[in-house]
Order: sequence, then C-alpha cells, then structure tokens
Amino acid sequence: MLLSLIVSAALAASPIPIIFDTDMGNDVDDALALGVIHALQDRGECELIAVTITKDEPLSAPYVDLVNTFYGRGGVPIGVMKGGVTPEPSKFTVLANEKNGDAQRYPHDLVSGNDAPDAVAVLRQALAAQADRSVVIAQVGFSTNLARLLDSGTDAASPLTGMELATIKVRMLSVMAGAFAPIDGKTHLEYNVVLDIPAAQKLAKDWPTPIIWSGFEIGLAIPYPAASIDHDFGYVKHHPLQEAYQLYTPTPHERPTWDLTSVLWVLRPDRGYFALSPKGTVTVDDRGETTFSEDPNGRHQYLIADAVQRAVVRETLATLASQPPQK
Repeated sequence: MLLSLIVSAALAASPIPIIFDTDMGNDVDDALALGVIHALQDRGECELIAVTITKDEPLSAPYVDLVNTFYGRGGVPIGVMKGGVTPEPSKFTVLANEKNGDAQRYPHDLVSGNDAPDAVAVLRQALAAQADRSVVIAQVGFSTNLARLLDSGTDAASPLTGMELATIKVRMLSVMAGAFAPIDGKTHLEYNVVLDIPAAQKLAKDWPTPIIWSGFEIGLAIPYPAASIDHDFGYVKHHPLQEAYQLYTPTPHERPTWDLTSVLWVLRPDRGYFALSPKGTVTVDDRGETTFSEDPNGRHQYLIADAVQRAVVRETLATLASQPPQK
C-alpha cells in the first residue's frame, strides 16, 4: 500500500503524458484544443507524446506539425490513418502551404500526411515507452485509431497486443463523443460517433480503462469567446490558431469548445471545472445514438457543467488557448 501511494504521488507530481487523437481539419476546435495542450505543457502540467489523426486528408498532419513547431515541439511524433471517412479538404489546414515570400509562413517539416507513419504504429510506440498507468488520451475525433489499436498484435515496438498496451499503459481516456442530454428537445446523433459507428461501438464496449465522455451538449454550451480570437493572439503577426479560426468561421461567430473540454478535463480533473455523472456504461446503437446506463461497476462517466462552471471553463480555455509559447 505504501509503495502504491508513493508511485501515485510521483505520477501526480510529474507532467502527464498525453496522446492527442484528433480529426484535425474537420472543425477548428481541434486546433484550439492542441493549443491548450501546448499551453499546459509550457506550465509543466503535461507532455505531448504523440498526435494521431483520424481525418484522412493530406494537409491535416502538416497542419499539426506546424502548430507543434510554432510551440517549439516540432519533434512530436504524428501518425495518420488511411481509408478515413472524411478525406475532403479542410477550410484551414491549407495554412500548411501558406508562404511569406519564398519562406513558409509557419515552418514545419512534414509536407504531406502521405509521408507520415501509420497512426496505430505511433500509438503503440508512444504507449510502450511510458510508465504503466501513466498515459492519458484525449480522443476528439472518430474512434477509428483507438479501435484499430485494440485489434493490433505484437510488433517491434512491444511484445504486447494493443489491448494489453491500453490496459497496462493508459490511465484514462477522455473522449469528445456522444450526447447525454437532448438538444432542442430531441435526441442528438453526434458527428464523431455517427461517422464511424462500428469503431465507436467497439471503443464503448471493449476499451479497458475508464472513459470520460464530453457530450455534444457540453461544448455547445461553452462557446469560445470571439473577443479572444480578435484580441488575444496579436503577440505575433501570424498565429496558426487565430488564422485557422477565421478561415473556418470568422468572428463574431463563437465556435463551441467541444474538443477543448475533453483536453481540459483529462489534464486538470481536480479543478472543479466539471461535475461527473455517476458511473455506468455507454452503449452505441446502429444509428449512432449514445445511451448511458448507470452501474456502480461501470467504467464510464460523462461531464456535467452548471452555469458557473461553464463561465469559468470559457474563460480558462480562452486564457490557455491564447497563451504565448515559451520558446
């Protein structure tokens, strides 16, 4: 017992290893969420050990690379999936091709997602290198990569299967997926689930660690402040988050913070930003509807936020996403 307490205390005092699994390019909240991770790493709270992508579009990975490079972390491994369900071009990942004269506007090394390694290989390498029960994962896109991880066998990175790696290495999975409250009085079929229902069903059924679900209703109720986009990123002439936001949907539109909430909770779970549902189990039906059944032995919970929490989270996310890099 004493040894367990010592290990737990040591992990709590160390930066949290985080894997960011994203459909970068489909919506701009992924970009802002990645900025929040970098801000928290600058504060010593986490370490971004890999980014894996579930949008099969050539500029998604270069955009991730340029954001990581902007924050001084161009060496973070990036993995991509093939055969994805959203191969269409993005409104904002085109920033990877922007020039200032002959130079890249945002320096980065990765030219195309076609040159990046497979996401499952990157996941396996990242997990194998970490201490047991230390890694958190923020999945803010489709469940495809993590479902494929569970199905993976042993390889050069580890003699463990994907299921064994997830069980042994991962402490918590935070997902932006599903909906756990009616939207306008109706059941909402959430995008990240509906676009790859079999993967979402597998994740909900088979993922071996606790899962915290940030439902559609949470990010919808906490819009990112347009004033922050307009004023807080002016410490540089060109900022990859601010420009991406304006390309996606210009201010004064205030985009929901769906993906940012998953990142914030998993890296700061004890700050009182959210309440949690009772324990239970989430199931995904063949239409993509998520249903929560309370069960004291269940591994799933979902986020809840009252009006005060929503206001605090909104301001906290704006502060973190716009925090200048510490290079």
